[in-house]
Amino acid sequence: MNILSDLQNRGLIHQTTDLQGLDEYLQNNQVTLYAGFDPTADSLHIGHLVPVLMLKRFQRAGHKPIALIGGGTGMIGDPSGRSTERSLNEAAVVKGYSDKIKQQLAHLLDFNHGENAAVARNNHDWLASMTIIDFLRDAGKHFGINYMLAKESVSARIEQGISFTEFSYMILQSLDFLKLYEQEHCTLQIGGSDQWGNITAGMELIRRTNTQPDEEIKVYGLTVPLITKADGTKFGKTAGGAIWLDPKKTTPYEFYQFWINTDDRDVIKFLQYFTFLEQDEMEQLQREVEQHPEKRLAQKRLAEEVTRMVHSQEALDQAQKISAALFSGNIKQLSADDIEQGFKDVPTYDMEKQEIGIIDLLVNASISPSKRQAREDVNNGAIYINGERNQDVQYTISSGDRIGDKFTVIRRGKKKYFLIKYQ
Repeated sequence: MNILSDLQNRGLIHQTTDLQGLDEYLQNNQVTLYAGFDPTADSLHIGHLVPVLMLKRFQRAGHKPIALIGGGTGMIGDPSGRSTERSLNEAAVVKGYSDKIKQQLAHLLDFNHGENAAVARNNHDWLASMTIIDFLRDAGKHFGINYMLAKESVSARIEQGISFTEFSYMILQSLDFLKLYEQEHCTLQIGGSDQWGNITAGMELIRRTNTQPDEEIKVYGLTVPLITKADGTKFGKTAGGAIWLDPKKTTPYEFYQFWINTDDRDVIKFLQYFTFLEQDEMEQLQREVEQHPEKRLAQKRLAEEVTRMVHSQEALDQAQKISAALFSGNIKQLSADDIEQGFKDVPTYDMEKQEIGIIDLLVNASISPSKRQAREDVNNGAIYINGERNQDVQYTISSGDRIGDKFTVIRRGKKKYFLIKYQ
């Protein structure tokens, strides 16, 4: 199956400028393509995974991907898909973000793949040295105001108001396509559906600046669909915020749990988007969802594939270990590092390393509201220490209850966890 057929089967093509022409071009040439990633934070999040994996899919099909980091455009801010203007970051902040994103992309793409090894570029290299006169003469003159106003990224913001800074973003991104076309013979840009106007503007700039009228310009654009969830909530968001690719911002366990909790109505679509599984396996998983939804086999497969790819097999093993321990209640088998990941967001009480009676600890850590209630909780079997029920009101928490000499996990009732953290 060729690359475009696979993408169509997966539902990954939203728009193309010339589907038939692109299909023929891809079948007869090794194509250089790019996707851009503006450094608006110090990490990519799972919303970026689809375009990153698109680059990876093309690479696996023999084509050459460029991951373009927007060190220049990130100083401006893309108005696409936004109702308000972004806050502008300082140059040093954007550079720091750019460096971290480059490291993440190097983990996800193959930069040592022979003839079609991935390449990382930064548009700061050509945008930062461009003078305002160069910008207006060499690029601005090719864009009519009416043409720009007709683009959705601009027209959607006219009523709310758009600054000249964000208005000019389209031209800056168009320059990216032009520079990569000139320097790398890059002929295909891919991006999210909100990038359609910017992509087609870049193609137009390449055609308008062509100095050899007899030469046929073959450049293409392709967008992926906006990811939506069946329940109407925004993809990639949880109560704790975005799901980041940086394990320091979203732990591998949290990352794994996000995918495990995928709605049955979304899981096959997400397997299509975020994994490289073959269609016959996904059809089998579809049957499992329909016939045995309680087993959540498709969710487990999704979580395994994406966690392994973004983090590592070791991180996946640890996430599964934490999940199994929390399900069984066997907390003692976890290490201090496991505890730190698995209980990142539970209420935490810091204290010195010392012995303390269980009743005093329950009250001090606000696990029980009073000593009377604490005694009732212990007597009634509602208190668990590191997964084991404790009904001794005279019990003393000591060094033997500290996991890795750093943590004690208290559970009250069936689901309310609390973490005791020792200084």
